[in-house]
Amino acid sequence: MTQRISKSKRARMQNPILQFFRYIRLNLKILKIVSKGHGSTRDVNYTK
Repeated sequence: MTQRISKSKRARMQNPILQFFRYIRLNLKILKIVSKGHGSTRDVNYTK
């Protein structure tokens, strides 16, 4: 059985302005993780 989505949650999900800010926040989180060096599986001294 599926759960019904409330009208307020549906409005929040369909709001393009809120979607934009959630997208930016997610990108910042990802960039922060990658910039700390956890975004790669290669060795630090890797050369081609």
